[in-house]
Amino acid sequence: MPVSRVVVTGSAGAVGRRTCARLAELGHEVVGLDRRPGVIPAPGVVLRVVDLAVADLRAELEGADVVVHMAAGVTAGDVGTDTGHDRLAVVERLLSAADSVGVRHLVIRSSAMVYGAWPDNPVPLTEDAPVRPCPDFLFAVHRARMEEMAAAWVSGDGASGNGVAGDGDAGDPARVLTVLRPAVTVAEERPGGLASVVGAAASVRSDEGEPLGQFLHSDDLADAVACAVQARYHGPLNVAPDGWIGVDVMAELGGPGPRLRLPGRLAPVVGRLLWSTGLSPAPPGVYPYSVHPWVVANDRLRDLGWEPTHTNEEAYVAGHEPGVLDTMDARTRQQLSLAASGLVLVGLLWLVVRLARRSTRRG
Repeated sequence: MPVSRVVVTGSAGAVGRRTCARLAELGHEVVGLDRRPGVIPAPGVVLRVVDLAVADLRAELEGADVVVHMAAGVTAGDVGTDTGHDRLAVVERLLSAADSVGVRHLVIRSSAMVYGAWPDNPVPLTEDAPVRPCPDFLFAVHRARMEEMAAAWVSGDGASGNGVAGDGDAGDPARVLTVLRPAVTVAEERPGGLASVVGAAASVRSDEGEPLGQFLHSDDLADAVACAVQARYHGPLNVAPDGWIGVDVMAELGGPGPRLRLPGRLAPVVGRLLWSTGLSPAPPGVYPYSVHPWVVANDRLRDLGWEPTHTNEEAYVAGHEPGVLDTMDARTRQQLSLAASGLVLVGLLWLVVRLARRSTRRG
């Protein structure tokens, strides 16, 4: 494709930096927008310190052929709160500005979590699967809403419309929307907020099912963005390595830590207790994603010429932060795991007794 001017939001993040560098290597004129200063840009990249929530985005997007919205990242603290509404307000401002200045190609970073984790999900999920996020997990719900807003931009119904993501049958034929649905993404600097949350949720295992994991290296996500820009692809694209790994492999790669295996009805109760007491970063709504399948197929992206450079195992290891448990021998780790299980069960018993006493007093 001819050289174009590409504006990348969230350019100071791990994926944003790599995306800017990759697009510049391909010869594009790249402008990165981020509210965090002090990041040294890659050759051919111009960085601007911009707060998307208050800045004049029309001025920032003026002359842009492509806008890549990567500023929709997540921290571990985000997934259990309602900060998504603020992020959606930013998306609405961005879409309005893109509409005003005549942007023709929009690339947004959504998540494979928009498919939801359901017992009847096929393994793997393709882009033809319905978008039905688990309703109690706000992160996934907000990502699905962002897709709807972007689809409305294509159809010309306005940023707050109710379009279906990836529907290319209506709207302005000159507008292109790429919706990237990556698996849990990790960078070598840190595991990432979503990876930490999913890992914490998987540490409380239910006998209802065994979680399947997919872990995407940030370099491969950046390459997927570049591939989508080059191809001007219209529609959703799953982004994940080939295949997936099971919980036993994840435990082996990450180092055996305290993990609980509980009856199906008890597991979410324990997860809720750990969350409410601050002992886990995983909110209760993420629990289904640690039980039911939601791994995705990457065939459509591969057909565009993209190839993953890291396996699930390599990405998982890259994002794993060694802790104190990694320095202990297997016997010590097992003893700690049993002790942790016992403490949780004692805590649950105490909670049940306390609730029973309250009920008796009220009666």
